[in-house]
Amino acid sequence: MTPPGPVTRDLLLTLDEVRSRTLARLDGLTDAEYLWEPVTPCLTIREDADGGFRADRPSPDDSRPAPFTTIAWRMWHIGADCLRGYGRFFGDEPPAETRYTWPGTAAGGIGALDRECARFRARIEALGDEGLLRPMGPQAGPYAEYTYLLLALHAVDEAAHHGAELGVLRDLHLHGFAAGAG
Repeated sequence: MTPPGPVTRDLLLTLDEVRSRTLARLDGLTDAEYLWEPVTPCLTIREDADGGFRADRPSPDDSRPAPFTTIAWRMWHIGADCLRGYGRFFGDEPPAETRYTWPGTAAGGIGALDRECARFRARIEALGDEGLLRPMGPQAGPYAEYTYLLLALHAVDEAAHHGAELGVLRDLHLHGFAAGAG
């Protein structure tokens, strides 16, 4: 296999670092932490009528500040809403019924997040430097003229900043945060 060009190599190193750091912060995550709702209301992952789990959908009329979310919901957002959802820019639109599905346990959520990171990474690696610099084209709708590099950088930004939020939520839970405590 041909080694990746410098843009691809550096981008993959960054994706790997964000993934590694996020998964390290989730090591030992319990189901109680995963679904902990530090404030009310809180968007989370909830069991549906079929016994599966689905992410809450933000209401279109939600006002600012944005609704608070659990560790489970933020993991869904990184793994499914972003990384899995970006499959549409590669001609691989995830089935609509899977858009909000996500595991209901911490171990399941960590595994799913890791798999979605690996899938997105493989797509970026397959593009190589030349492909990263190409516009995404008609399948990207209003983003048609944007490059795959910009999409990858956006994914790094989403994964890094939400990964940091996961760490903060864990710290709050581990230090006994209670809503309204002063």
